[in-house]
Amino acid sequence: MEETFLFITEVIGTIAAAISGMRLAATKNFDWFGAYTVGLVTAIGGGTLRDVLLDIPVFWMQTWWYLAVTALSLVVVILFKSFLVSRDRMLFIFDSIGLALFCVIGIQKSLAVGYPMWVAAVMGIITGAFGGVMRDILINEEPLIFRKDIYATACLAGALAYWVMILVGSTPMAQQITCMAVIIMIRILALKYNLSLPVLNRTIVVKGRTNR
Repeated sequence: MEETFLFITEVIGTIAAAISGMRLAATKNFDWFGAYTVGLVTAIGGGTLRDVLLDIPVFWMQTWWYLAVTALSLVVVILFKSFLVSRDRMLFIFDSIGLALFCVIGIQKSLAVGYPMWVAAVMGIITGAFGGVMRDILINEEPLIFRKDIYATACLAGALAYWVMILVGSTPMAQQITCMAVIIMIRILALKYNLSLPVLNRTIVVKGRTNR
């Protein structure tokens, strides 16, 4: 049952991540193939890097489901383009769902092959965020993870919640759901209250005068 839950989680995460990528591709007037490519890279980019680093078979090469699910996501974006593309919060919703689900998958897979929790936390962040980095590079945008938005930090908080749930002896499903809930909650609170991390500015002092 746990494997089934994780597979469903990964499929839903793939849909959410693919739609977030395709939505941004649509704002750049990409054609259907370009939008599919951006969506696919968003959906599988983080998991691919994770599996390479963990030295395990790359997940999307084991089944055609992920390519098909991404194609289905493209159909959804084409059919509901006016609704998905015109609303900025749609990107936030799909991006947050994909981030949370992929973070959980990264943590679980790392723990399953025997890595400690600190490695699993890093793999969770990579799985959740790296696809978005590749997406932003492809559409010529500054990667979201490097801006003020609470993004990778939310993954880290989710990983800590996952670890706490392990320590208290909860079930694997409870650990995964708690991690997802924490990530999505932090993202929502950050949006609602305009929370962000401090920005590192370059400050130069020249002849008693401060320049930025």
